[in-house]
Amino acid sequence: MINTLEKSARTVDAAVDEALKELGMSRDDVSVEILEMGKTGFLGFGATPARVRVSYETPDPEPVKPAPRKSEKPAPAKAEKPAPAPKAEKPAAPKTEKPAKAEKAEKTEKIEKTEKPVPAAEPDGESPDYAAIRSFLSGLLERMGVTADMEITPRDNGGINVNLTGSAMGAIIGRRGETLDAIQHLTNYVVNKDSDKRLHISVDAEAYRSKREESLSRLAEKMAEKAIKYKRSMALEPMNSYERHVIHTALQNYEGVTTSSTGVEPNRRVVVSYVKPEKPDNKPKSREWA
Repeated sequence: MINTLEKSARTVDAAVDEALKELGMSRDDVSVEILEMGKTGFLGFGATPARVRVSYETPDPEPVKPAPRKSEKPAPAKAEKPAPAPKAEKPAAPKTEKPAKAEKAEKTEKIEKTEKPVPAAEPDGESPDYAAIRSFLSGLLERMGVTADMEITPRDNGGINVNLTGSAMGAIIGRRGETLDAIQHLTNYVVNKDSDKRLHISVDAEAYRSKREESLSRLAEKMAEKAIKYKRSMALEPMNSYERHVIHTALQNYEGVTTSSTGVEPNRRVVVSYVKPEKPDNKPKSREWA
């Protein structure tokens, strides 16, 4: 059923807004017909309001159903059924009471079976540090939705190496190893927070760190060659502290260049600078007379 409502206001938009407010509808629920645009007049004289007609649809009223006619014939009386005879009650079996001690023992046994947690099995012969590393990394990888095999081995300097292998190691490594560095930092924090000794744990994935070290060493030598060739300083891309350390170590004995770090984290980078070679002293040496 289509209904209409006319409204007038200073502008067409104001008239439409008043109609929508009165109907409690949105602009998409109605159709608007402009009856008169309205005039502003001059200095308030000769102004005429704008008029609009808003059409909206409402559901048709349901037709009233006629009441059913009552039949004039009386309904036949139903024959009453005889009430069923009461059933004989069976004598209740005598209850055997359990002793109070037996009931308490049975209740405690049920509680122990339901509430006692099953202890997690640890690998045979694994140290507490290894078990803590394995427990933390397993839970972290599970929450990341990554399945990986974990190999934990000792380091020569007394630390621990952890190598992760699997099919989805890209999510573990991240951009330039940033995610892997974060996982390593968290692992060191969790394992060492309640320990008296500081244990360094290196977390790697598919031998990424060794491959990255080789790549950074080649990059360092390439930048050193450019610095010597063009006799100028060469700045590398921003790196974390571990990668900057690899660059410094690779060029510490490289002749003709020196390295330094500049900038503020996370934009701190290594600068490879050209060093002029020392000129030989051509002054004549004085003769020593015996």
